[in-house]
Amino acid sequence: MSVMSIKGDQTQGVQSRTESSVNSDEGPSPAFVKTPLQILNEYGIRTGNLPVFVMEKEEGMAHEPTFVFSVTVGDVSCTGEGPSKKAAKHQAAEAALNILNVGSGAENSLGESDHIRGLMETDNSPNSVGILQELALHRGWRLPEYTVLIEAGPPHKREFTVTCRIESLSENAVGGSKKAAKKAAAEKMVAKLQSLSGSDIITWSPTANVTFERIKNSTAEKISLLRRNQLSVPNTDYIQMLLELSKEQGFEVTYFDIDELTVNGQYQCLAELSTSPTIVCHGTGISCSNAHNDAAHSALQYMKIVATKK
Repeated sequence: MSVMSIKGDQTQGVQSRTESSVNSDEGPSPAFVKTPLQILNEYGIRTGNLPVFVMEKEEGMAHEPTFVFSVTVGDVSCTGEGPSKKAAKHQAAEAALNILNVGSGAENSLGESDHIRGLMETDNSPNSVGILQELALHRGWRLPEYTVLIEAGPPHKREFTVTCRIESLSENAVGGSKKAAKKAAAEKMVAKLQSLSGSDIITWSPTANVTFERIKNSTAEKISLLRRNQLSVPNTDYIQMLLELSKEQGFEVTYFDIDELTVNGQYQCLAELSTSPTIVCHGTGISCSNAHNDAAHSALQYMKIVATKK
């Protein structure tokens, strides 16, 4: 079974809804210099008040933008402005640190980041499985889930495909053993979280659950069109339609390709929607893409029932 993931809150790049990624040319901060963002994050871990960053607005021309971010830590709220998202977040964090009277001394250095930095293997490479576990425990996330999707190859050269899931995110990787594949998937997940955060310091937060009640009460454009229009027009790209709806409503769509063909020799797959509760729909077709389109069609039909239910 192979996996193709489509994020409901992004297009081609990786971008969070409430905490967007910074430009790719902005490298991580040097490991020996603590940034205001890192200090504030450690302070939040120690006190139980994790900082929440929200992009308030984006102004200026495309070649010279200005970003404004707000940060809330407990009862303290501050804003920061800068030519990049990273710079604006850092300025907001620095303003919050000034109000909280938190410095960068050794007394402020103990927290989640130190736990994570301690998770190093004997070869001095990060223990990504442990990092994800620590993040989930510290931040109240659901614990990471690892699932073996494929076992292939002869007995002397087995190959395993494992998917790693944490909150609404998923990554899959291949290895010569289940342990190696799990480690590789965790490493990809840590890299994704860092990319979503815009630096080596993971500040990404999961979006709120998209409940059926929220979908039913939504008056947004795509869900309104779904309520009004028929889903029986020939040659419709239901994959694109579902993608646009997921971006509007804030859920994720993941397609799982099933290796086994149907009794009629057709391809088949599952489409999973990260709503609450989760929606899973089956699709078949003469090709993999046709099966995806069929599963998307079924998912849209289900969403239509949810959206119009009294």
